Amino acid sequence: MSLRLGDTVPNFTQDSTEGRIDFYEWAGDSWVVLFSHPADYTPVCTTELGTVSKLKSEFDRRNVKVIALSVDDAQSHSGWTKDIEETQKTQLNYPILADSDKKVSELYDMIHPNANPNVTVRTVFVIDPNKKLRLTLTYPPSTGRNFSEILRVIDSLQLTDNYSVATPADWKDGEDCVIVPSIKDADELKQKFPKGYTEVKSYLRTTPQPNK
Repeated sequence: MSLRLGDTVPNFTQDSTEGRIDFYEWAGDSWVVLFSHPADYTPVCTTELGTVSKLKSEFDRRNVKVIALSVDDAQSHSGWTKDIEETQKTQLNYPILADSDKKVSELYDMIHPNANPNVTVRTVFVIDPNKKLRLTLTYPPSTGRNFSEILRVIDSLQLTDNYSVATPADWKDGEDCVIVPSIKDADELKQKFPKGYTEVKSYLRTTPQPNK
């Protein structure tokens, strides 16, 4: 199936480096980053898995659980984990799904035949606590993912879910936001944005980040 933004992501039960996982149960009321890898013992993915382990406190602070996927089995993952920990100087602190039967890969449309019919593309899924898909990113095998960008997007999603703002190009947590165009009433603007705002154009109004 092809997943689109706003879709409820499908549940699954699959083996992992931390035992059998029922995805919905494991996710609970957290946000989730699910990211896939073409195979074990691949160089770019080895660096990515180590980088995410080092960022665990950042994901925790945002109520985000991280889970990886590769189309090899759990025994292979176990050996790869040792390499990751040795070469990246960190302990792997989240599960890697063992998807040798490609059940999850096919469920989440991670196999793109024109790229490679045998392995997953390197996709990122950001899923909210309601199990809604909020972001997808798909990378080629040669390009490592930017996890600072993924954290930045999560910051934006969590902010804009709770306040009537959007985030402009290259926004980072703590910087000014833009007010959504649907708010036009002066009293509502004053109530929602007590820090004030700057009207650049009638449709482009900037305001300090509301939750800072």
